[in-house]
Amino acid sequence: MFIAMNRFKISNDHLNDFIEIWQKRDSLLNEVEGFSDFKLLQGAKNDEFTMFISHSTWESEAHFKAWTESDHFKKAHGGSRAPKGTYLEHPKFEGFNVVLDK
Repeated sequence: MFIAMNRFKISNDHLNDFIEIWQKRDSLLNEVEGFSDFKLLQGAKNDEFTMFISHSTWESEAHFKAWTESDHFKKAHGGSRAPKGTYLEHPKFEGFNVVLDK
């Protein structure tokens, strides 16, 4: 199993814009071989930003990489754009192979 996460620092002035983009996005993930689960997580908030994490689970790292090179990926990421100032920095990707699952 492989877990893929992107961390987003989102301006507090654009929280609703960011969430709405994810709600309206047709990710097509359910059509992708090897996809298991997706969650958008909202974390800590400070005076400047709120942390969000996109969290997806895959059968394997190979399945995840195949998705990132697919037409489904291009369609899911080519849609709506966030208003200027939404993202305080580029998302930070983290990938993990599951070594223990109880």
